Amino acid sequence: MSLRINDVAPNFTADTTAGKITLHDWIGSGYVVLFSHPKDFTPVCTTEFGAFAKLAPDFEKRNTKVLGLSVDSVDDHKKWIRDIEAVGAAPVNFPIIDDTSLSIAKLYNMLPADAYLPDGRTPAHSATVRTVFIIGPDKKIRLSLTYPMSVGRNFAEILRALDAIQITDGAPLATPADWQPGQDVIVSTSLNNDQAKEKFGELNIKLPYLRYAKAPKA
Repeated sequence: MSLRINDVAPNFTADTTAGKITLHDWIGSGYVVLFSHPKDFTPVCTTEFGAFAKLAPDFEKRNTKVLGLSVDSVDDHKKWIRDIEAVGAAPVNFPIIDDTSLSIAKLYNMLPADAYLPDGRTPAHSATVRTVFIIGPDKKIRLSLTYPMSVGRNFAEILRALDAIQITDGAPLATPADWQPGQDVIVSTSLNNDQAKEKFGELNIKLPYLRYAKAPKA
């Protein structure tokens, strides 16, 4: 069965470049971006890890931890980090999971249960291990984005989506198409106009079911 939004993220214990972690314990009270890759020492993935390293302060100020996954060993990860830091011009200060067993890739439905890594394998054997998950403090999956190997991930979009998730978390709000931080948000139809005004102030009513309000301050 595939994972869905608001499913509890499957828990696991794994070796990483920062030692052994258990996901649910490691998450703590913040958010996590779990991003997966089909192989170390691959060109697109190296640029992506470099981008995450460079954006570490942006995730930190959002109370969000970054957790990488690649279906290679910790020893390989530690060697690869030198390339990542050279490309990203920033230190890699987040853990990278050793998933040579494919157990986490399978647990998160990125590979079929019978998948294995043959001798002389290439990234194509694990090409579907290309998903980004945003996991909330309640350990539930808030977002998943899956990319093909030929398409580098848009990190501005990952940050934008994280901002949207956090500003609407636990509130009767949503964000419209192409929303950016600071722009107005949409008030849920679970509130009538009076309730919405009391909670969020003046409304910009475009349609009876499409009502904008100023975004709450972070």
